[in-house]
Amino acid sequence: MGRKYRVLLIASHPIQYAAPLYRLMAKHPQLDILVAYCSLQGAEKGVDPGFGVEVAWDVPLLEGYPWVHVPNRSPRPGIDRFFGLINPGLWKLVRQGRFDCLIVYGYAYLSFWLAILSAKSARIPLILATDATCLAPRDGRGWKIPLKRILLPRIYGLADIVCATSSATIEFLRSLGIPEDCIVLCHYTVDNDYFAQATAKVNRIEVRQRWNIPDDAVVILFCGKLVPWKRPQDVLRAFAAINQQPQVISNPVYLIYAGEGILRQSLEIEAKSLGVTDRVRFLGFVNQSRLPEVYAASDLLVLPSEYEAWGLVVNEAMVCGLPVIVSDRVGAERDLVRPGETGEIYPVGNVAALSSILRRLLADPTQLKRMGEAARRRMETWSYRECIAGYVEAIEKAVHRGGGGRETKSKRKGEGKKT
Repeated sequence: MGRKYRVLLIASHPIQYAAPLYRLMAKHPQLDILVAYCSLQGAEKGVDPGFGVEVAWDVPLLEGYPWVHVPNRSPRPGIDRFFGLINPGLWKLVRQGRFDCLIVYGYAYLSFWLAILSAKSARIPLILATDATCLAPRDGRGWKIPLKRILLPRIYGLADIVCATSSATIEFLRSLGIPEDCIVLCHYTVDNDYFAQATAKVNRIEVRQRWNIPDDAVVILFCGKLVPWKRPQDVLRAFAAINQQPQVISNPVYLIYAGEGILRQSLEIEAKSLGVTDRVRFLGFVNQSRLPEVYAASDLLVLPSEYEAWGLVVNEAMVCGLPVIVSDRVGAERDLVRPGETGEIYPVGNVAALSSILRRLLADPTQLKRMGEAARRRMETWSYRECIAGYVEAIEKAVHRGGGGRETKSKRKGEGKKT
């Protein structure tokens, strides 16, 4: 076992996927972590910009690991804009905390730049974490692409190590000219144990009864925000297409939307115009503690996004034993989705291709079950265990590149002193 590292992690706000990871990192024998939050949105009630409704996660986000909230001085606070997080206290925290290493999750806020500059000025080894897989921005503004092509190599070049969440991210970083030995894979994952154990306790029939869905039905699930870049309308249209040929599938088919967002009303209107309202269910925002029952009562997940750096709902569905169908713009497809084995991949926006895949899988319940079992097995090697191993490797490399961290610096300070 190597030495123990004191590490500061700079996070925008508490996230339901990250809290379990921090708890495990806090228990790791080589890590002494402190998480610095720039906002407590998520742990406290507030309107989520994507869901468009008030959200307060019902799982513990601030328990089991050391954390600190650095006051936000932004005149317009929020996690949806660059100047929404302005936390001057980060400068002092970084410089006076005697940290071996600093991990910053991206560059999207002024406060993240404050932390980066503070680390560079204090010569503290810096790790930047990213899930980016392409230059194209989510908002479709093309002028950002040439700008990113110029700036991103310089931004990532500030770091001693860049943590990539997927194979697609590693390839993207290579395309920017980031050296291979400066990139470390830190698997993007969820709390597999929680979802597997919670799903096993769900009474599938009881949940379906609440949804007014028959026991023998096949349920297609869309889980996520109902926003344009996730293309939830594609699932609805493909679903309507297979309902036009019901003789191909022996069991009734239903579509579930677990999520909220600005497209909900238009989806409800379109479902009515397509004549499938009686087989579509809109659950609204589903909190974390209720997600296992949603997966347990479903048979497969569809994620049709045109922009999805990763897609953690893919992890959740697979660990719960669901095969997944994703567009070729979903970052998780390369690492997790093996066509014909754990799921299927189709060209984004191609509703006919999605409909064809759905029709083929839904007509063969045996294949659907086999793929679900394979999906669950795949997740056995894509967990927090591999993620933390990646972070430890990244920290060790960053500290080595940065001159040894606080221990070495303390020795250097004492070398010139007389005793």
